[in-house]
Amino acid sequence: MHRSIRAVTAALMRSPVRHVLRPLITPFDRFLFRVSGGRLKLSAPMIPSLTLFTTGAKTGLRRETPLMCFPRPDGGWYVAGSNFGLPRHPAWTANLIANPLAEVHYRRETVPVRATLLDPRQAEDVWPVLERQWPRYRDYEKTARRDIRIFALDRRQAAPGPV
Repeated sequence: MHRSIRAVTAALMRSPVRHVLRPLITPFDRFLFRVSGGRLKLSAPMIPSLTLFTTGAKTGLRRETPLMCFPRPDGGWYVAGSNFGLPRHPAWTANLIANPLAEVHYRRETVPVRATLLDPRQAEDVWPVLERQWPRYRDYEKTARRDIRIFALDRRQAAPGPV
């Protein structure tokens, strides 16, 4: 059931409809996360998702981004900067490049992480993993006309103070 819902949703989000939905999805997901105290996320019933807390590359401010995630067997995650197939990289990817120490809220747990941008060879190895969860996910590279940045988020020990 989840696979067929994912396949239909994935196809819908690759269609022109995504231009209408995109400006609504992320703000609504943030709102739902806040009002539920981190218990609810729009995408969670359908696919694994997390909230990524980064430090702004330009501002130094804490930023919050709900994302689809790809859990790894070792307890870490992959996240991909598809940005709904738009031509520009999402801001959170620049934040992770500038400041790889971040936090993830996943299944009601906040976890400190270190982000690593995968090189092209590593990304090539990970694409089949991503597409098993989200069919034809790599098609976003065609519409975006850019390589999608993929990050490995690895658990780390918490440091004192904010992210």
